[in-house]
Amino acid sequence: MQKKRSKKKLIPGIVVAVLLVLAIALAWGGNYLVSFAIGRDTGTVNVAPESTLSEETTQSIMENWQDQADDSETWLSQSAVEKVQIVSSDGLKLSGEAVIATPSSHRWVIAVHGYRSRHGHMFVFASQYGLRGYNVLLPDLRGCGESEGDYIGMGWPDRLDLLKWADWIIERDSQAQIVLHGISMGAAAVMMAAGEELPEQVKVIVEDCGYTSVWDIFEDELAYLFHLPSFPVLHIASQIAFWRSGYNFTQADSVKQIARAKVPVLFIHGSEDNFVHTDMVYRVYEACPAEKQLLVVEGAGHGNSYNHSPELYFDTVFRFIGKYAGE
Repeated sequence: MQKKRSKKKLIPGIVVAVLLVLAIALAWGGNYLVSFAIGRDTGTVNVAPESTLSEETTQSIMENWQDQADDSETWLSQSAVEKVQIVSSDGLKLSGEAVIATPSSHRWVIAVHGYRSRHGHMFVFASQYGLRGYNVLLPDLRGCGESEGDYIGMGWPDRLDLLKWADWIIERDSQAQIVLHGISMGAAAVMMAAGEELPEQVKVIVEDCGYTSVWDIFEDELAYLFHLPSFPVLHIASQIAFWRSGYNFTQADSVKQIARAKVPVLFIHGSEDNFVHTDMVYRVYEACPAEKQLLVVEGAGHGNSYNHSPELYFDTVFRFIGKYAGE
């Protein structure tokens, strides 16, 4: 007859089993978070909080957007549009479109879209540059639109891709004066690019509602969407992201990169941004050692400053650019 196992022997086994289950659950959760946050084609979940803007403000934004859409149609009808493609340093084929309204102009803007977006969503915005004599390059960031990539870069690998896009312009026009202008994730990308050795043809950077770091924005989203603290899931997810995509959430840091900026930077943010919280713009602005200016658009939410107050927005943008790249 077998003797019963003692409770003392059972307890360590139970503890090990519990710890093993917990470790598996955390690994699963971290892996899920990576797929959800940066995996390509993971559904259409709206990750942004519900807008707090009034109906009146929202209506005004839509009317301004329609006016700019009409401008965009005029611009496109008078322009040559061509498909363009480059190969990233890690071998991805990246696609976009160039809109050439003024072939003799040396003024260029690279207009960089936001999270899970694509270059076509920037046409209305970019037309304001085009109507002022700029040629426009609109890339699809990696993992978005027609560009290759299984993972969204959140600005970090994209910073190096933007250097390749700048090279594409320079090969076509060695006298180019280039503006990098990004919105949301695109703004993080241009801030991260600011910390690299930019070609001399890149004269100005404009960032609109970019985040301080990928860690910070994902920490906010983890709390908002899943009601979870950053520890330990985000720490695990960050490491899994490195294994799967080649970068982790802590190295993708706009504050550290903008602290190395050498070209002038215009920072723009809406005062009512409850997605990339408005306080983030003050942190990146303070970190920037280059010539700089800050515009906080009163009453604007996330990514709609240019539709909320178009005259203020574009007057500020082109006055700032004019100081350093000519108008």
